[in-house]
Amino acid sequence: MGWWEKLKQGLRKTAQLLRTDIRDLFKREGELVDDAFLERLFELLVRTDMGVQAAQNIVDEIGRKHHSRVIQLEEILSEIKAQLKELLRQPEVPINMAPQGPTVIMVCGVNGCGKTTSIAKLAHMFRKEGKKVLLGAADTFRAAATEQLTLWAQRVGAEIITGPTGSDPGAVAHRAVATALQSGADICIVDTAGRLQTHQHLMRELAKIYRVLGKQLPGAPHEVLLVLDATTGQNGISQAKHFTDAVHCTGIFLAKLDGTAKGGVVVAIRQQVGLPVKYVGVGEKPDDIAVFDSERFVDALFEGLEAPSAV
Repeated sequence: MGWWEKLKQGLRKTAQLLRTDIRDLFKREGELVDDAFLERLFELLVRTDMGVQAAQNIVDEIGRKHHSRVIQLEEILSEIKAQLKELLRQPEVPINMAPQGPTVIMVCGVNGCGKTTSIAKLAHMFRKEGKKVLLGAADTFRAAATEQLTLWAQRVGAEIITGPTGSDPGAVAHRAVATALQSGADICIVDTAGRLQTHQHLMRELAKIYRVLGKQLPGAPHEVLLVLDATTGQNGISQAKHFTDAVHCTGIFLAKLDGTAKGGVVVAIRQQVGLPVKYVGVGEKPDDIAVFDSERFVDALFEGLEAPSAV
């Protein structure tokens, strides 16, 4: 299955929600754009978890252009698509590669967000590009986390640096970068323990790992990717804000996009936090990763909406 098909499949639940709700707005061929229509449109857009701000911007623009006139389904879809693409516009640079030496990528997120699988997908992607990849298992709190990452490393052909359970995660991160430098690795991905963004002591520890990486290699980490579980919807906004405050996140890896009707959270993150979504996870396999493309994301979100309902 190609990138486009995976993306459409991943957004299927969100698209179905939009398909049902937008069509329900049109009881006849055209609908009068009045206050009641705009209010219903606002409510259905919010249901995709794109956020109140983005939904209001879209509704206000449609009201400004079309209030008190009859609008067709195709027109409303065209308006929403165009505005979503504008709201999601971002630089198309997935990873900021180091000018020389290994590119260090620090990965963080809350418990259960899909962090380990996302790291495996990144490692697999880089390995397919012919890059030498080294993983640093700095989640030393859970033995299972190190074991799982070790299995993934073996599967995708990456080297891994680990430490004893309960050991200093900063020391593991330090050793991972040192080994990457010595071995000539192209990419060093450092895992960190899942933590709630409200646990201040754990966030301070995360900041310590960030500083350790910078001391070991000037300019590191070159990327700090926050893995967000797409099924959490608006709670992802709080996570993005807190993690960015702690470790200067540079982008989002949106995981589990294939299991949610809240795909619109991408819009909310971009609007409220300003972080670019760099990758999306659209399945469980190592190949189920896609570089985020805002134009194609919106196209996939509306794929088939113009077609008549099946009888």
